[in-house]
Amino acid sequence: MKARLGRRTAAVLLAGVVCALAAGPPAAAEQGPRPGGLVMVLDSSGSMADEAGGGRTRIEAARDAVGTVVDSLPDGYPTGLRVYGADRTSGCTDTRLARPVEPLDRAAMKEAVAGVEPKGDTPIGLSLRKAVADLPEPEPGAVGRRTVLLISDGEDNCGSPPPCEAAEELAESGLDLRIDAIGFQVKGKAREELTCIAEAGHGAYYDAPDAEALARQLQRAAELSAGGYQFEGEAIEGAASAEQAPPVEPGQYLDSIGPGETRWYAAGLDATSTADFGVTAVPQPGVPVGYSDGLQLRVHTSGEFPTVCDNTRATFHQDEGALPVSGAVSRVPTAKANATCDQAGTYHLEVERVSAKSSDQARWPLELRMAVEEPLPAGTVPAQSAAEFGEISKDQVPRVDGPARAVTGGTGFNDAVRIGEGVWKDGLLPAQTRWYKVKVGWGQQLRYTVDFGNEPTVDHDDLVVRRSFVSTSLHAPSRAPVGTGTEFSAYKGYFGKPSVLDHGTVPVTWTNRWEPAAHVKPVRAAGDYYLAVSLGPHTATFAENPAVGVVLRVEVAGTELAGPQKDAPAATDTTDDAPAAGAGAEKAPAKDTAGAEEAGWASPWVLAAAGGALALLVVAAAALVVRRRAGRGAGGPTRGGTA
Repeated sequence: MKARLGRRTAAVLLAGVVCALAAGPPAAAEQGPRPGGLVMVLDSSGSMADEAGGGRTRIEAARDAVGTVVDSLPDGYPTGLRVYGADRTSGCTDTRLARPVEPLDRAAMKEAVAGVEPKGDTPIGLSLRKAVADLPEPEPGAVGRRTVLLISDGEDNCGSPPPCEAAEELAESGLDLRIDAIGFQVKGKAREELTCIAEAGHGAYYDAPDAEALARQLQRAAELSAGGYQFEGEAIEGAASAEQAPPVEPGQYLDSIGPGETRWYAAGLDATSTADFGVTAVPQPGVPVGYSDGLQLRVHTSGEFPTVCDNTRATFHQDEGALPVSGAVSRVPTAKANATCDQAGTYHLEVERVSAKSSDQARWPLELRMAVEEPLPAGTVPAQSAAEFGEISKDQVPRVDGPARAVTGGTGFNDAVRIGEGVWKDGLLPAQTRWYKVKVGWGQQLRYTVDFGNEPTVDHDDLVVRRSFVSTSLHAPSRAPVGTGTEFSAYKGYFGKPSVLDHGTVPVTWTNRWEPAAHVKPVRAAGDYYLAVSLGPHTATFAENPAVGVVLRVEVAGTELAGPQKDAPAATDTTDDAPAAGAGAEKAPAKDTAGAEEAGWASPWVLAAAGGALALLVVAAAALVVRRRAGRGAGGPTRGGTA
């Protein structure tokens, strides 16, 4: 009998290889202009002259941390520096802009922070007010992320204005503004005040008990600001009722929504086309949310007695902190074309925000996408639906190998980075979601796993939260989430130990639209399928490296067909001419060896290998790949998709 390893055993084995091998940093994708900006507010009060440990003062540790941050930020990202307590031995107006918020000049930022000497008081409230004024106003219609990043080793000792009240007032000045706070060697009232500032400012609090933690947390907060969701669309304002709903046509739109609010939009549809309405909400990452918070989406007919044609609930499914949340509803004509929702006329999209009272109460930016799919040509007989996973079921791992190629995922649907079949490596910050897209043709199905590395953890007396989560979601071209069925695991707790998520689709078939299951119904169109991978916010409390390494193994199984019709021939052109940025244009060559898949390469970039144990893992993984490929045979199915 042929020896065979189960999926879970294989995942653990490969995760061991992932965690033992050394790796370099992922290549950064090219970035276009990004709206928004960052201003760091640095405490330069007298207490920053105290010892930080390791023979350095707190201000010296802060200078080094700021230098690390500016080296890691994207080229040209608008960045500035404000300091307080740096010019006089006392005084509650002692705050100044040491470096204006303008396209990043690394040398100038380092020079500015090098000249800061600790002297005076701690006017945090006043400094926050001035820091928000330092940030450039967003251009009309632009949605970005403006961030004030406060670094302090103590509480405000001026009291005017009270810092928490100032943060709350300032955060209401725009849905793109957040205030983060880092407490450097703080306890008691100082930590409570900084936490309050972050929560009131729709941001996050990061604890830094030592100099190494300060550099790590500062880098996380700054890079998370620079990597905000990239929106695209035309500004629109949804109405409070269906009667007043503004019209939408195929395209993308930008709006916002408050807690408990409902927004309405109208679309004129014919009797035969399918219409998809994708809605994505993007709260500030990591802010408090409830398990059931999210969006309720419905598409209705119009008239005095409207019929709900489709509805769904898109929620966070966790209460650790906010991430982007996305759902979609559709008007799909029935096979017999005799239902109420098959008629031509005006249809209404209803978007309701569900939010617990204890959740963050800021408005959320909304991105709406409407797309219309014409019916098949007259006389076309579509292939029958495909409701089974078949050859890529849970008992299989993605049948790909080769070295992992570095890639930097996008911030959302609009800049999702194209990847193809193969092995890919990236890194995630706490509270971050990375996005990728994979071409999947008619008759094909997507299968992927996400391996999270064996992340070194920190430990200190005040550490309370030692657990977070990892998750992945898969979206059809309509942006509708694809369910996991009973096959896959898309969410797990994370403790810094190796963890593997998996997901996939049934074969892409036009008639899947009439199936009821959430893992089948959305898989009805060939095109780009979107993979999102997220790391929980609480990872910031225990992970030693700024980012956690991940490895994606992607398989596109089955022969790509020329169309959705019954007995369609194989497609003659299956190339994909959009390679992944930073990852090279060529597809990884297939080899009968285990790939050197890497994870956990954030600074200090190299993990220690475990000698003989590593050798055993590599040999065992190689044997696993040989057995799986042998099982497929030389005449196995052709799989489409290229990098």
